Amino acid sequence: MGFQALVLAGSRGGVDPVADYAGVSQKGLIVLGGQTLLTRVLGALDAAGATRIAVSTNDKALEAALATQAIRATLTALPSAAGPSQSVHQAAEVLGTPLLVTTVDHALLRPEWVTDFMADTPENADIAILLGEEALVQAAAPTTKRTYLAFRDGRYSGCNLFYLKTPASLRAIDLWRKVEQHRKQPWKIAAMLGPMILVRYLLGLMTLDETVGRIGALAGVKAVAVRARDGLAAVDVDKPGDLDLVRGIVEGA
Repeated sequence: MGFQALVLAGSRGGVDPVADYAGVSQKGLIVLGGQTLLTRVLGALDAAGATRIAVSTNDKALEAALATQAIRATLTALPSAAGPSQSVHQAAEVLGTPLLVTTVDHALLRPEWVTDFMADTPENADIAILLGEEALVQAAAPTTKRTYLAFRDGRYSGCNLFYLKTPASLRAIDLWRKVEQHRKQPWKIAAMLGPMILVRYLLGLMTLDETVGRIGALAGVKAVAVRARDGLAAVDVDKPGDLDLVRGIVEGA
């Protein structure tokens, strides 16, 4: 069954250290295994059955590269906003839901990760997020350095895959946008989430499912965490070291 997808390829401005390390203007133009990251991500989504893919970017070189992509899905460019949450919100207003969201630096993205993620998302969910359990991630990529969130039932890392199943999911994006706006003022984020959630999380009393569910409830949506089946799904290209790691995986270096 076909689906719509959004690829976030915007920039917060300034020099991107990974792109600079690779000698290109934008991460999506980094060549890995003979293909740019843009081509790799679009190819995986296309192979998974995407019928329409939008790329959120303001980079002219990346926009030009879209015209060279040989995929079956309809491909369009959308202007990126000041932050990823706003870009997702604007794109969802144009494309509608359901909408799968990923990032252009998801260099190892595989079609089966996408299809498994959507299949594993409960029918009654408004929005889902894919996360990788620490042991699974470390087994797949022992040298990777990821950021993990600790819960009562384990530590998990994000996998840069989100599924907006219903129009109500945009309310969760609005909450994300507020958190993003206050990322340098953690006390404001804590006030938004509420003392009960914060204290229970800090004391290690909340499971992953409980935490995601409660945060979703704050936005008035049914939010769920989906566990990745492959630990490599949590490996993206945030730092130069990440690029060296995925290059080794893809090119056998």
